[in-house]
This record gives sequence, structure tokens and C-alpha cells, in this order.
Amino acid sequence: MSNPKIRSTTIIAVKKDGKVAMAGDGQCTLGETVCKGNATKVRKIYGGKILTGFAGSVADAFTLLDRFEAKVNEFGGDVTRSAVELAKAWRTDRMLQKLEAMLLVADKNTILLISGDGNVIEPENDAIAIGSGGNYAYSAALAYLDCSDLSAKEIAERSLRIAGGICIYTNQNVTVEELD
Repeated sequence: MSNPKIRSTTIIAVKKDGKVAMAGDGQCTLGETVCKGNATKVRKIYGGKILTGFAGSVADAFTLLDRFEAKVNEFGGDVTRSAVELAKAWRTDRMLQKLEAMLLVADKNTILLISGDGNVIEPENDAIAIGSGGNYAYSAALAYLDCSDLSAKEIAERSLRIAGGICIYTNQNVTVEELD
């Protein structure tokens, strides 16, 4: 690999019983090598009222997180409007179009995936995941939501640990944040 990129991998968000949780693993890879195992990819912003998580190129993700936080401040904490405005900018701004990352954002009522192709997606099943291990975590979360009494936080954490046991780009060093 002549110019390997640093990548971060799996994030999941789950909503259940009036609470929203977001979990992220700690693994960053450089090409095909683990370069860091304890990265924090899930954060609270806007006075602890909004959760954010990223997957993809780290520098790109931080650029998007900064832009999203600016939109949140501009629109008074309105997650949906901020996400739509970021997605519009991401799709039309030449510099942003080159960014290789995805964001999950959530407040106490809404979970959204923001992607560079202009999509803002609200999950239909109260869970959504991104990154290399996203499909594994998402599958596990759907099963837990369907047939368990676990909390949103427990589902997010357990689902990410399942993904970490399957996906080589996801580890077991899990960070979980929760809103209620």
C-alpha cells in the first residue's frame, strides 16, 4: 500500500424505552495493521444532549463532526435540520465531497445516519450501524430488540461486542454513551 489511510470502524445506535445509546469500538487500522486499539469514536455534544459517532477515515470524520457541531449550534440543537444541512453541504462542497467517513447522530428522539451522497437516514427499527462491522452489530441489535428485555445501552454494547468477535476491523474495546 503506497498511501494507506487510517480508518475507524464500527458504531451502533439503539433506541429503546425512551433512551438512546450509541457504542463504538476502539480500533483504528492503518492499511491492514491495527495502529490504535483505544480510540474514542462516540461523543456527546451540545451540552450532553446529542450523541455523535463516526466510521471511516479519521481526519475526514473529525472534519464532518466539526461541521455537524457547527450546524447544531446554528440551528439551536435541531438534529434533523443540522443533519440535512450538513448532508447538503457535503454533497455540494468540492472539498467535503472527497471526505471518506459516515456519521451517526442522535438526540433523545431521533437517530440519523448522515452520508456523503446526500442521504440522511432514520432507521425504521430503532437501530442502525455503520462501519466495517456495522452489519454484524445491526443484526445483533435487531435480535435483541425483538426478543429481550435489555436496555438500549446493553443492546448497543452487546451488539458491538458480537461484531468485534466477527469483524477483523472491530475490537472489543467498547465506548458507550447514553441519552435518556
